[in-house]
Amino acid sequence: MTSFPLSRRALLTGAAGLGAAALAGCDRTAAMLGEGGVLRAADTHPDGYPTVEAVRSIAARLKEQTDGRLNVRLYTGGQLGEEKDTLELAIFGGLDFNRVNLAPLNSIAPETLVPALPFLFRDESHMRAAMDGTPGHTILEALRPHGLIGLCFYDSGARSFYTSSREITKPADLKGLKIRVQNSDLYVAMIEALGGDATPMAYGEVYQGLMQGVVDGAENNWPSYESSRHFEAAGTYSLTRHVMAPEVLLVSGRSWAKLSEDDRTLIRQSAKESVPLMRTLWDQRTNDAKTRLAEAGVTVIEPDFRAFSEKVQPVWDKFLATPHLRKLAEDMVAISG
Repeated sequence: MTSFPLSRRALLTGAAGLGAAALAGCDRTAAMLGEGGVLRAADTHPDGYPTVEAVRSIAARLKEQTDGRLNVRLYTGGQLGEEKDTLELAIFGGLDFNRVNLAPLNSIAPETLVPALPFLFRDESHMRAAMDGTPGHTILEALRPHGLIGLCFYDSGARSFYTSSREITKPADLKGLKIRVQNSDLYVAMIEALGGDATPMAYGEVYQGLMQGVVDGAENNWPSYESSRHFEAAGTYSLTRHVMAPEVLLVSGRSWAKLSEDDRTLIRQSAKESVPLMRTLWDQRTNDAKTRLAEAGVTVIEPDFRAFSEKVQPVWDKFLATPHLRKLAEDMVAISG
């Protein structure tokens, strides 16, 4: 499976649903499924990224198991826009597979907020056990009423702060700093609770924002910090590990409705089998990123995360506003891993 150029404008027009002709085009795309048509998949990460390679493994298995009847064409590196754009495409049926972060889903399904709660998971093993188990299944099912079929979760590592102006060793160090966050109310609330100035910004704009001083820092995992070259502008990495929210692989509900039950089963099984591969690649990429960043002279700080976790209780109280969400969080905390 390879990446192909495609008119983002053409697809976004269909996804927006601003006319009968556009929606009809989306429906025609979905109708091709199982009839020799091509399934479209999008990922904002570049070629070679663990999530991209995981979806490629799904494509290979689908092609093999259906003798070429199901083929997947993958658009990587944000060819179809930011994740909010590809999410619209998937909901309206102009895109079949979509790998996205949980943040763009927060306003669609509140359950997706829970894994992004700061300091929810003890470590990576705990996160993986929770997302593979009943709590993760609950979140995937919560997407179905919104035109999205959740297949599986992929790792996104532990997010930590990186800055250009000062080391972050305690929450007070964030005071007065403009910190880039995803366009998520939860992330904004978290930064504000820690004393920083939350600045929502598209991922593709962060490098320039750091270089120009529009923001003083950002927060992300090791591989993204390295591959984006954000370390060139913000060379201090403080290992707060404040969020370990995973990413999710989705199928458009409109596309799903066109598939046979056998094809659905095959897709689910292929997605499940892609998770161990993704995690192996992720662990390798994380270690490689750490090595390259050390060679680049990045300063790594090991703050006491407990001082940060004590500050974010108001975030939990605000976003666990219903018994259902609080129970989901409690179930995740209780998972052994």
